[in-house]
Amino acid sequence: MKIGLISDTHSYLDPAVFDYFEDCDELWHAGDVGDFSVLEKLEAFKPTLCVFGNIDDAKVRAATSEDLFFDREGVNIYMTHIGGKPSTYNPRVRPLIDNHKPQVFVCGHSHILKVISDPKRPGLLYLNPGAAGKHGFHSVRTILRFEINAGKLSNMEVIELGKRGKKK
Repeated sequence: MKIGLISDTHSYLDPAVFDYFEDCDELWHAGDVGDFSVLEKLEAFKPTLCVFGNIDDAKVRAATSEDLFFDREGVNIYMTHIGGKPSTYNPRVRPLIDNHKPQVFVCGHSHILKVISDPKRPGLLYLNPGAAGKHGFHSVRTILRFEINAGKLSNMEVIELGKRGKKK
């Protein structure tokens, strides 16, 4: 199963996303969608799982959840928007991670691309795709693409969409 992971679009969906995610089976959006049309475009393109973020309005919140717990190809996944990072997880999120024990924790919010194993929770992979939108302090817009097969993630790719203020 091939996954396209995106976050923090803030109402801007780069057309290049559709090329990069063309071969993906499913898309995951880790929050701060912005305008509802972004979610509609993603859902029309590929099956999409999405959590809402702190900038999302009532329409986006009504169509999404704050937290998603799901399984793909034998991998337990937890996705939320404001998650913090290993060693400094958000206080709301920390007990959810400890109780549900996901193998993959996905979040956005920081606009900082990070893919790391949690040193205090063996077997937990932390994924933050950075920010794909034009708003925020990040300098380069990023997304992730990877595969899940038989309980393992592989072929992790960082894709740069260009500078924050410009199209690639």
